[in-house]
Amino acid sequence: MTSISPHKQTMALCGPFLLSSCPAHRLKFNPFLLTKHSPLPSSTLSLCRPSLTTISPWQFNRPRPRFFAASVAAPENGVFPSSELAKSFDFSAEERIYNWWESQGYFKPSVHRGSEPFVLSMPPPNVTGYLHMGHAIFVTLEDIMVRYHRMKGRPTLWIPGTDHAGIATQLVVEKMLQSEGMKRTEMGRDDFINRVWEWKEKHGARITNQIKRLGASCDWTREHFTLDEQLSRAVIEAFIKLHDKGLIYQGSYLVNWSPNLQTAVSDLEVEYSEEPGTLYHINYRVAGGTRSDFLTIATTRPETLFGDVAIAVNPDDDRYTKYIGKMAIVPMTYGRHVPIISDKYVDKEFGTGVLKISPGHDHNDYILARKLGLPILNVMNKDGTLNDVAGLYCGLDRFEVRKQLWADLEETGLAVKKEPHTLRVPRSQRGGEIIEPLVSKQWFVNMESLAEKALHAVHKGEITIMPERFEKIYNHWLSNIKDWCISRQLWWGHRIPVWYIEGRSGEEDYIVARNEVEALEKAHEKYGEGVEIYQDPDVLDTWFSSALWPFSTLGWPNESSEDFKRFYPTTMLETGHDILFFWVARMVMMGIELTGKVPFSNIYLHGLIRDAQGRKMSKTLGNVIDPLDTIKEYGTDALRFTLALGTAGQDLNLSMERLTANKAFTNKLWNAGKFVLQNLPSQTDVSAWEAILAHKFGAEESLLRLPLPERWVVSELHVLTDTVTASYDKYFFGDVGREVYDFFWSDFADWYIEASKARLYQSGGNSTASLAQAVLLYVFENILKLLHPFMPFVTEELWQALPNRKEALIISSWPQTSLPRHANSIRQFENFQALTRAIRNARAEYSVEPAKRISAWIVANKDVVQYISNEKEVLALLSRLDTENVHFATSPPGEANKCVHLVASEGLEAYLPLADMVDISAEVDRLSKRLAKMQTEYEGLVARLGSPKFVEKAPEDVVRGVREKAAEAEEKINLTKKRLELLRSSALVSQ
Repeated sequence: MTSISPHKQTMALCGPFLLSSCPAHRLKFNPFLLTKHSPLPSSTLSLCRPSLTTISPWQFNRPRPRFFAASVAAPENGVFPSSELAKSFDFSAEERIYNWWESQGYFKPSVHRGSEPFVLSMPPPNVTGYLHMGHAIFVTLEDIMVRYHRMKGRPTLWIPGTDHAGIATQLVVEKMLQSEGMKRTEMGRDDFINRVWEWKEKHGARITNQIKRLGASCDWTREHFTLDEQLSRAVIEAFIKLHDKGLIYQGSYLVNWSPNLQTAVSDLEVEYSEEPGTLYHINYRVAGGTRSDFLTIATTRPETLFGDVAIAVNPDDDRYTKYIGKMAIVPMTYGRHVPIISDKYVDKEFGTGVLKISPGHDHNDYILARKLGLPILNVMNKDGTLNDVAGLYCGLDRFEVRKQLWADLEETGLAVKKEPHTLRVPRSQRGGEIIEPLVSKQWFVNMESLAEKALHAVHKGEITIMPERFEKIYNHWLSNIKDWCISRQLWWGHRIPVWYIEGRSGEEDYIVARNEVEALEKAHEKYGEGVEIYQDPDVLDTWFSSALWPFSTLGWPNESSEDFKRFYPTTMLETGHDILFFWVARMVMMGIELTGKVPFSNIYLHGLIRDAQGRKMSKTLGNVIDPLDTIKEYGTDALRFTLALGTAGQDLNLSMERLTANKAFTNKLWNAGKFVLQNLPSQTDVSAWEAILAHKFGAEESLLRLPLPERWVVSELHVLTDTVTASYDKYFFGDVGREVYDFFWSDFADWYIEASKARLYQSGGNSTASLAQAVLLYVFENILKLLHPFMPFVTEELWQALPNRKEALIISSWPQTSLPRHANSIRQFENFQALTRAIRNARAEYSVEPAKRISAWIVANKDVVQYISNEKEVLALLSRLDTENVHFATSPPGEANKCVHLVASEGLEAYLPLADMVDISAEVDRLSKRLAKMQTEYEGLVARLGSPKFVEKAPEDVVRGVREKAAEAEEKINLTKKRLELLRSSALVSQ
């Protein structure tokens, strides 16, 4: 992100009419803000003009403009009651504006528009969730997309909703019940589900209302919940269709198991953390060998040795080749033998180079065992205790067994040593407990054929992934995909639509149906009238319903529904890059398989939000930034603008400094709006408004008739509109924000608003002022349009304050592109700016009082002189020149040796008479004293550097610092000598 200069951040501290920022190279002088009646606090002026070293007792005092807009009529909607803007934008107005938008139906797609719709599905936040910065960034980016395409005239649909969040919601309600002295298992399934629904009805809208605070302009009339009737119907239909195609099956495989939650969990719900642990070294005796024949294994989980089915070594490891093919005795198992095998998979350098294979409790071992045809042995119960395979340790908790087993191994002499070791520990995202790899009977989706189609869709260009680099990750994941475990041992969720036959235990004896009535009919047909059935107790993985989100929310499986026909496939899927596989890829696979079409044509992936130091936000670190607290202090617009300036796919470090700077930007925009409004005529002044509205800027001949500053700013606006529109179309939102920010602040506020004051407050007549008013209004309203997707609230409030607003900004037309611009005028005004900066810098260098007007000779060729002299009043205003003593010539003045000579640009120079700027005698005296002081300081620095003792013994950075100070002092001395020489020569000449 491009940094924002500190001087721009201070502008909110200046009055509403001082709109110019003031770096050393860009001093601003407004003659109408300064009078000599009462003193201005020097601290205030220094904030606005940091490069001025001498402050005169001047005060801001704005003159009476010739046009005043106090009576401009406000929109008659009762929501925006007045065009007289407050001192600053009131953040509390955001809720009022949002409610008005929603009440007017602006968030709904305008189906009467004939263009191709822009459709986007909101990633459904968990119904248990509280707003965090992850939500804030996806809402910001998606709302930018939606608002932009809405203004472009496309029917725009943003579908909101929430996820039932099986594990998270069940945990919340179980904790609530525990506080009431109740347990889920004591209540029964139906009563528990009813309590969860009660909780959802009471708290489920919390996250939705928080998302609205961010300005999300989604169609809330189409809001969905993954357990509502429509989506539940879609989930059942998807299961049945996939099962009928042979893509869903039941089997016993290794899964991530949560002993506390008593359910399988997805890979996404497992978080790995590096934690201190122990590496245990244990001897396994070789069967039939001597007492010295043993293999030492190193393991972090000794309790799993009861599930060992083999011992493996690398075939190239000379230490163990003699044991390959023999049997090893598993410790503490009453002599159970396992084969000693060889495999290249074994790392000779890790631990002892000997691997115990426990396929029932380790993912890598499981893969290796299946490759080698080894059996699977499970030693653990689902509550984390060991089963009867563990013999004496049966019924003990896994961690208790670890301690007891090691003590027993030490007693039997099989324990070699234990040493500290950093572990990568898998923990439950929800409960925090350590996840156990466990073989369990579950329902799975066969992913191979689904993944092949999803890979093909991206390869053919049917789906575009942004940024492009994530396409490689997408391809890698899908090329190495595993079957998806979709069953969860929970009560809250979509219950698996499978029924079993009472009294039959065969895996094939089940019925897949849409409901119990249909299941019973099928069972009677297949097994006879007397059979009874019961439903599978498990529910589907939450991600299963989420995978259907883009089309289930549009009416699928009813493909004749109006929304499905009109809006599917959707246009865009925007989300964090961290769930590209877990959610995005699954939606692609399900969409293609179930609808025959890709669910969206574009995937935009944003990065994670980190703190200012680049750390992940966490309660442990205490660095979590709450979006709602941020909105209260900085406003929604500043937060959105800050988040949107990141780069797609890259993590964003969020700092308070950025938020402060963008709050100042909001304030700057507000002050600019006040300036424009307060310099427009009363709406009852018909003739004045006719004059303003007569000015058109869309034709080249109209543009060329404008004076230079107006021609320049309109040309730059037209260039900006094309550039920004192209960036919006490419989803380069960071570029959009920076480009509009720079134009508004640097070109419009810093330059054109200041230049316009020469038209508004000085001579030139009503026609000149009318032109400035027309340009101010034209440029400002287009800035509001370009910024609206980023900063919707402040732009709408300002838009509604402008006169003659016939529609809301949110549904206004996007600025027209390919409008005329005059490149030569842009270059000419850049010369004008260079001249102004040069004069300002000279004034600052010679400490000229801000209110003092000085003389100037402007020297250039005839063409340059012509266009510069045409803007004599603007130049005088911006540079604080005496209008009566500004001269233009093609050669230097006769008294050039009495002047400060400035080279603004090639072929454009200025001569400023020294006598106008300073009291030469007093300045010579001041600089002479200053020079003497600098010489003394410089000589001291040189003496230190000349001392071998200092140079040899002082730290290197200290010596380097002294050298840098000496060089800087020498440069200042030389500059001061040159200035003294110029002043003395000028004094001699004048004598």
